[in-house]
Amino acid sequence: MKLIFLGPPGAGKGTQAAIISKKLNIPTISTGEMLRAAIKAGTPIGLKAKTFMDAGKLVPDEVIIGIIGQRLEESDCKDGFILDGVPRTIAQAEALENSGIDFDRVISLEVGDEAIVKRMSGRRVCAKCGATYHMESKPPKAEGLCDECGGELTVRSDDKPETVRDRLKVYHSETEPLKEFYAKRGRLREVHGDQDMAAATKAIEEALV
Repeated sequence: MKLIFLGPPGAGKGTQAAIISKKLNIPTISTGEMLRAAIKAGTPIGLKAKTFMDAGKLVPDEVIIGIIGQRLEESDCKDGFILDGVPRTIAQAEALENSGIDFDRVISLEVGDEAIVKRMSGRRVCAKCGATYHMESKPPKAEGLCDECGGELTVRSDDKPETVRDRLKVYHSETEPLKEFYAKRGRLREVHGDQDMAAATKAIEEALV
């Protein structure tokens, strides 16, 4: 199956996409992970993307579509894939459609803004190994330190409350219109993302039928 996961930042798209990808044996393609890898490597495209991400703004379409197009040509995508974090705009959706990429289902995870702010401001990332934690749902054994390597846990700049609120404004104005775009094509399925993980996964599986 060819799937898209939509939803505001912090709605659980990455977590649920990872679960569904294992069940369906198809890869998850996360633009966020690909962009962060490019930033860490200091590539030109990574440095260009970083200036936008740090400000809580969307990365330009040509950067996103270029990365995705290259990724979908790889052999592990031949039986399907899950796009996580793209498309984020109508223009991106049209660019994907015009390039001949079609989708079976578009899953929209629905979570309220304040729940998102609370969820994301609690996230912590190890500065050394990249392991992720949450102060409520997955706290480290020792406060401020990674369980895996003992590295310092930090708050990513795009997880700070003020940046999260800016990102949510961008989501509502730029990305939320995609729901209507895919609803008109009969692809959209809405799932409540504020229930527990197992219940959300079950609801997604039912929406894929």
